[in-house]
This record gives sequence, structure tokens and C-alpha cells, in this order.
Amino acid sequence: MKKNKLRLSFPEDEKLHSWLSLLLNAYAIMDEGVKKDIDKYKKKGKKLACYRGCSFCCKTHRDIPVYPIEIVGIYWYVIEKVKEPLRTKIKASLISHKKGEPCPFLIDEVCSIYPMRPLACRQFNVFNKSCNPGEDPFYTRPEDVLKPSEHYLGKALYETTPFYNVYDEEEKVDFINSGRLNSLVRVLQNYPWIELARRMDNLRL
Repeated sequence: MKKNKLRLSFPEDEKLHSWLSLLLNAYAIMDEGVKKDIDKYKKKGKKLACYRGCSFCCKTHRDIPVYPIEIVGIYWYVIEKVKEPLRTKIKASLISHKKGEPCPFLIDEVCSIYPMRPLACRQFNVFNKSCNPGEDPFYTRPEDVLKPSEHYLGKALYETTPFYNVYDEEEKVDFINSGRLNSLVRVLQNYPWIELARRMDNLRL
């Protein structure tokens, strides 16, 4: 993969975890694609409404898809990288979280795993005006929701296929297009994150 200035880098961790480079590459591909798409919208006169501290989508969306490699990435980031006092807040949120509730990683109105937020979150951007409390603009005003280029999502997912022991070029494409990869998707809000809370104290990946 060519150098991407948007790519996160954890050199020592990437040496230890082969899957991490795959995931960071995928996120960089998606971030680059979303940035280009946002620029296109801006040229059409639309103003990005998302800003730090705006967390309506984290609360209203109840079915955020997350891929297995992303779950592993979240585990790694929370266990290895998050420091106090945020660490304690995340753990408490994971312990108290119930299936179907808003994202447990929303802490003090801010995404506590922002660098490792899922592809679905990276894609979701709203234009023209901020969301109203409880509003899901995907349904109320879809014309203001970024429609990301499928090209970038496909490229990002393609980058992660070795994680699933798929290495042949044709098999990679089929793994994605056939829906086999999507069949592994979990809903972030329904995932049993209590296991992550248990592992935060005494285990490393």
C-alpha cells in the first residue's frame, strides 16, 4: 500500500500484531476516500455539519456494523493504548452497557476509541445542519448524508481479507462480493463487551 498521510501508525505494535497493519491500512483507505467525497460535497456548496462533541449519531444509531478485525482492533486499543482516567470510564460503561443501548464507547459525549472507530462510523457524515436530538438523518433527510464511494469501502475490506485467511486475489474478491465477509458482521451495540471489561485489568493481546 502506498504511503498515506492519513494512516495511523503504531510501528512496534504492528511488528507484534500482523492484523494491525491490515486494519490501519483499511482505515487509511476509507479515511482518504471519505475526505475526497467530503471535498466533492463542499464544492457543491454543502457544509459539513459534524464536529467534535456532536454525538447524536452515536446515540440514535442502534445497529452500527462492526467486522471481526475491527472488534480485535477495539480490544487492542482499549487494553493497550487507553490511559487513565478514560480507561476507568470505559470499563464502567462496558460493564453497565445493555444490549441495544447506544454505543458504550461514547464517553462524556466524545468517542473514546476515535482512532479505531469502525468503518461504518468513519463513513457517516452529515451536511448543512447538525442533527436534532433523536434524529437519524439517514431517514429524515438522506440528501444531507454523505454517500461514500463504494470503491473505497471495497478497497478497505479487500485490505483486511488476510485476517480471515483469504490470500488468493480472486478469492479475496469473491469473499467480499459473495457476502461471506458481511455474514461475519456483528452489531456494535449488541456485542458482549463485558468480556473486554474483564480483560482490561490483567490481560494483553
